[in-house]
Amino acid sequence: MDTKIGSLETCKPTCNDIGSGPNGDVSTIQNSVTSTLIKDYEATLGRHLARRLVQIGVTDVFSVPGDFNLTLLDHLIAEPGLKLIGCCNELNAGYAADGFARSRGVGACVVTFTVGGLSVLNAIAGAYSENLPVICIVGGPNSNDYGTNRILHHTIGLPDFSQELRAFQTVTCYQAVVNNLEDAHEQIDTAVSTALKESKPVYISISCNLPAIPHPTFVREPVPFFLSPRLSNHLGLEAAVEATAEFLNKAVKPVLVGGPKLRVAKAGDAFVELADASGYAVAVMPSAKGLVPEHHPHFIGTYWGAVSTAFCAEIVESADAYLFAGPIFNDYSSVGYSLLLKKEKAIIVQPDRVVVANGPAFGCVLMKDFLKALAKRLKKNDTAYENYHRIFVPEGQPVKGDPVEPLRVNVLFQHIQNMLSGDSAVIAETGDSWFNCQKLKLPKGCGYEFQMQYGSIGWSVGATLGYAQAVPEKRVIACIGDGSFQVTAQDVSTMIRCGQKSIIFLINNGGYTIEVEIHDGPYNVIKNWNYTALVDAIHNGEGKCWTAKVRCEKELIEAISAATGPKKDCLCFIEVIVHKDDTSKELLEWGSRVSAANSRPPNPQ
Repeated sequence: MDTKIGSLETCKPTCNDIGSGPNGDVSTIQNSVTSTLIKDYEATLGRHLARRLVQIGVTDVFSVPGDFNLTLLDHLIAEPGLKLIGCCNELNAGYAADGFARSRGVGACVVTFTVGGLSVLNAIAGAYSENLPVICIVGGPNSNDYGTNRILHHTIGLPDFSQELRAFQTVTCYQAVVNNLEDAHEQIDTAVSTALKESKPVYISISCNLPAIPHPTFVREPVPFFLSPRLSNHLGLEAAVEATAEFLNKAVKPVLVGGPKLRVAKAGDAFVELADASGYAVAVMPSAKGLVPEHHPHFIGTYWGAVSTAFCAEIVESADAYLFAGPIFNDYSSVGYSLLLKKEKAIIVQPDRVVVANGPAFGCVLMKDFLKALAKRLKKNDTAYENYHRIFVPEGQPVKGDPVEPLRVNVLFQHIQNMLSGDSAVIAETGDSWFNCQKLKLPKGCGYEFQMQYGSIGWSVGATLGYAQAVPEKRVIACIGDGSFQVTAQDVSTMIRCGQKSIIFLINNGGYTIEVEIHDGPYNVIKNWNYTALVDAIHNGEGKCWTAKVRCEKELIEAISAATGPKKDCLCFIEVIVHKDDTSKELLEWGSRVSAANSRPPNPQ
């Protein structure tokens, strides 16, 4: 979903385009300056921060109260355009801000000092790894306590208050400690604008005694951000396009592969434009699923080495040239470093850099500009796609069984596939859901999110909360394993409080199946819960929630029929009981390769 926040004026090349979703066009915060004075009781630090959040497109802030942030929360609540969403714990508040940012282009959470900050830290690290601008706000100590020898609660018992700040320095692109009113305006604005420019999280600590105090710097509506766009070096862009066009136009069967950094480069539309112009076969890396439209006529699936979708790897790895737009090659995406790619055949396009066939490299070249310019220079070549079309055999259907026999995972995902439409979105949890959801064919407009780089189990519960809050017009379908759900289950409560209508498929196979396939041991078996009873207890008759436990295809069909029919206005929680060894074939292959990579012996000294 793209959220545009005004127009952009050209200025010096100092920052990224901001305020939009994964494929957003150039946009920024450029409202008309008003000279209207703000009433004294609204001219406070807290209300200024609230107005700034609303101005950049944040409508919901995910929070957990603590004594250091209570006054700040009062002032955030008072802002008409802002809704405070109380979460059960800070980790989920951070995950929710992550999920919100994936749809709206920016998210925010508010926690309390150190005990809250260190609890949300893991979620902020995940947002950093995924290039998501999340504003992490912490209610800090009273301003009078800075520079003293006092020991405060919520600390480790030392008079040094910097522990939290130091922890956040490695997972945020900017940190602001606001403990006076004189420069609070500037500190907050710098933090917010830096998050948007860098597309990374920022940390803002606000002393607990400051949010309610009026100050002359807050007596007018905030002066609009003026954020200049980052521009390509014109000569570098021309040279990169020239070298790339010469390389690709000589190729016999070139292909295009979209990567996860298409999001931060806001180059999704430009990538499609290049695909349309070139006629090349188009694939995506697993972590880019959802960033490239799968209804594109030349889309051939997910390139993930040995666990690619059917016939995709054969086309990509046999190509004599491949352009990767925004790739991340880590041990997971490379299936334990086993991709059959050659650097001399590759064009690697990063958000601001192009490398042609292992050199030369061109810096200060923005991906969006490069892809658009390249589209005008390539000869039409559909050889790779024709080869794919020639060898492609439609995927077989799961073996038809008795409708009351134990349910198989491939049958479950066949039914999930049939649920998808442009009005839905899929959230895939770390685990076998990665592989099963990867094979889903996304209809036009269907959203898709998962966290592959950081891979923090439990992420999807909070992310489902945040994503569904950001796009209430879409029905979120979340696929979550039992092990992951046990980490963050509490915030199903918040989904119910918010009146959300998501469908959660809780896949109960009795443990950490993804870990089993990498390296098995007794630690991968978890205590089984009665998950539907747990959610019923959380529901407690307040709000709209419906649960079902299914063990066979017949019960699954009935549950889906209810969830999409009479219970369509409810949060629907469907616990699916499957065999502990029932996994996708892709996980079996991937797990063995990752295991081999993890167990490599030390290099000889």
